[in-house]
Amino acid sequence: MTVVERREVALVDLLDRLLAGGVVITGDVTLRIADVDLVRIDLNALISSVNAQVPSPFGELT
Repeated sequence: MTVVERREVALVDLLDRLLAGGVVITGDVTLRIADVDLVRIDLNALISSVNAQVPSPFGELT
C-alpha cells in the first residue's frame, strides 16, 4: 500500500473540507402505484459554511 491508500481522514476533517467548499445535494423521489404518479418530491439543497465572504441569507437576527 502507498501512503495515500493508508491515509485516514477524521470525520470532522472531512466535514470541514466539504463545508468550506460547499456541497450540492440533488434528488428526486416519486411514489407510484400502478404506473400512476401520486407524489413527486424534488430536492435541491446547497450546504455551505457562512463567513464574512459568504454572508448568511437571513441577515442579522436580533
